[in-house]
Amino acid sequence: MTSANRELADETIPASVGELSGDPAATAAAQGAGWASWLREPHELSATGHRAASPIGQISWAVFEWARNPYVLLVTIYLFSPYFTRTVVGDPVRGQALWGLIAACGGLMVGALAPFLGAIADAGGRRKPWIGFYVVLLAGASLLMWFAKPHSTGMALFFVGALVAFANTSFEFSAVFHNSLLPTVAQPRNVAGLSGLALALTNAAGVLLITFMLVAFSLPGKVDWSFIPAHPLFGIDNTTLHEDERLAGPASAIWLLLFSLPLFLFTPDRPKGKVRLLAAAIAGVKSVVRTVRSLKHYRNVGAYLLARLFFNDGMTAVLTFGGIYASSVFNWGPIQLLIYGIELSIFAVIGGFFGGWLDNRLGSKRAIFISIGGTTIAGLVALTMAPDRILWFIPWDVHASKVWSLPFFNTWPEIIFLMIVNFTAVLITAGYANSRTMLARIAPVEKMTEFFGLYSLSGTSTTFLATGFVGWLTAVSHSQRIGLLGETLFLSIGLVLMFFVREERATSV
Repeated sequence: MTSANRELADETIPASVGELSGDPAATAAAQGAGWASWLREPHELSATGHRAASPIGQISWAVFEWARNPYVLLVTIYLFSPYFTRTVVGDPVRGQALWGLIAACGGLMVGALAPFLGAIADAGGRRKPWIGFYVVLLAGASLLMWFAKPHSTGMALFFVGALVAFANTSFEFSAVFHNSLLPTVAQPRNVAGLSGLALALTNAAGVLLITFMLVAFSLPGKVDWSFIPAHPLFGIDNTTLHEDERLAGPASAIWLLLFSLPLFLFTPDRPKGKVRLLAAAIAGVKSVVRTVRSLKHYRNVGAYLLARLFFNDGMTAVLTFGGIYASSVFNWGPIQLLIYGIELSIFAVIGGFFGGWLDNRLGSKRAIFISIGGTTIAGLVALTMAPDRILWFIPWDVHASKVWSLPFFNTWPEIIFLMIVNFTAVLITAGYANSRTMLARIAPVEKMTEFFGLYSLSGTSTTFLATGFVGWLTAVSHSQRIGLLGETLFLSIGLVLMFFVREERATSV
């Protein structure tokens, strides 16, 4: 019997003995011992050499992703961003340009400050006070999005835009400290599994909350289905006041505050560091500079990180503007957008498995060409769809009979568009997976942590480029379609640069 099996036997035998004996006291004691095992710290140290967290503490770390992620889906992609562009601004083209500017401002702040915050995290100080600080900021800004009224102008519009930029920045900064907590709470053998659990929970939480928003607030009064309430819950108005769309921010804030509690209650923090914050930040920036300079000895890895910078920015822009474009072109309201979000989240899960299959069969470089190249092509094809045409050249009569009796997604242009974006969701998720695996295949083993730090920095420090460019191009061209060609440009540049990358392991210098 292995040591792991012996530990398992030690935990399970008392429970079965108590149950078989029929002794209530023995059964209660055994159940108490079972609960205690969830709270007991393991003997094995964490990946950083500290005491690892208890099982419930580790799971609570992953649950924080369940708490955070709905903000992205409800606010930045599927519900609030289309509402902002079409209704708050009142002009889809101008709204898309402004949303790109807002996203770029938030990304610029993240890029400027992330190295300092990463240095603070690496200095070994406490993480949870910082996480709590950014959770409060994110929740506060999200709650205030309720006051984003239709057809805002002047300072009211500026206020909404500032809230979104502020919330986006707080979201990213909370991730810096939350991610840095992972190796301090999990044993080396549990790090990958715990990270995967967190990613799985993000999709599950998004689907669950989006479904609740759809059933509780958007569908009532719009469909005559027995399992849908006759009226929106809590007196929400889903007609002219757009309260179901304005609720995106507050709903994600309440979800965040509720489900982030386990992290603060059960996940242990690192002890307070001895290095002053300013000194840690300066040391961290110097470390980043040294790592960047070292790329002259690892030109292949450097070429890959440059290529990834462009196609990662392009994928970020695809996610940022997908819901905005769909709602504007097909005049989709909150019902269609929430169903759209549920559907794409499910296909995104499939994309994770597809990306792993591609990588194993073809290698990381070829997998990237398929996933990123496919995302580029699918994005271009999606731009050729409209209510009155299919693939641009095939006209469609907007007065033609509906495909089915459902009150939404009942025309062939909409159905084909959904098929295209579902395909995009699979490919873009695979692209994120393939890009991470590619670095693991080519970075020197001895410097893997250092290069993944640079990988993370390159993924956060330039996210304002593609979104800002799409916003600028939309404003200049006065066209949403032309503006979204900026996504294609960044994806294409990344693919061209990938031709200069070799899939081979670098040796440490």
